[in-house]
Amino acid sequence: MAVPRVTIEAVMTRRQWISTAAATALAQPRSRVIDAHNHLRRGNAEGDRLLIAAADKLGIDQLCCSTLPPERPMSHDGCVASNAWTLEGIRRFPGRVLGYCTVNPGYGKAALDEVRRCVEDRGFIGIKLYNDYRADEPVVYPMVELAIQLKVPILQHAGHTLWLSSPQPRISDGSHISALAARYPEAMLICAHICGGGDWEWTIKSLRGARTVYLDTSGSVIDDGVVDMAVRELGAERLLFACDMSMTASVARMRAAALTEGQRAAIQGGNMARLLSARGRA
Repeated sequence: MAVPRVTIEAVMTRRQWISTAAATALAQPRSRVIDAHNHLRRGNAEGDRLLIAAADKLGIDQLCCSTLPPERPMSHDGCVASNAWTLEGIRRFPGRVLGYCTVNPGYGKAALDEVRRCVEDRGFIGIKLYNDYRADEPVVYPMVELAIQLKVPILQHAGHTLWLSSPQPRISDGSHISALAARYPEAMLICAHICGGGDWEWTIKSLRGARTVYLDTSGSVIDDGVVDMAVRELGAERLLFACDMSMTASVARMRAAALTEGQRAAIQGGNMARLLSARGRA
């Protein structure tokens, strides 16, 4: 029996997939899709334009973005400059980009004042914390108290990296965020990138008792079953669709998950919209 000849024209390229099938990958059912964790690139307007173009092709309506300064630990001046770039992004892409205010809590009053300025005067929707301090350290408490007062979420960079040969000593993990949630159950805390922070199964399990903590689904790791396990262990109401710059991997992760229409709609945008509504931003 003759074997059918496959021509190069018959093979769908990655670019073709993005521009066709991926355009409706998240639309089951079609409701507002909110990427709860992404980034703008300071000084790179073309990179930001390409980010929005990718969101267009992937069916993502809004992106909640922060801009990170390049230095580690983050300087206060670096955070201020990065937040100014985020503001430019909000203005360049009205209705598409929503802003997180990036701060280093170690700068005390200056960091708190920057959050107030960004949220109250510039319309930012939340706070982004990185690896400067772990989530359960006392230096973070005033920032959480301000977030509660302003009714905005905190997106905490996180991961479980103890198994690595060179673990990151300052990174928060699920246990640190859970401890912070126990102290401040009224806070809206988001544990970042389940698929970009090491042992995702450990992270899911560590968050089971922290019922007020949300988990975002972003990251470049493409292990099977991440969303399914998170729904099973935490509930769909605690998950937030996110990309964190891993656009196609994050979309595919949602597309592959065995979800009901209600669960899919909640994760893809409904849960984040609920967080935004606390301050009237939904």
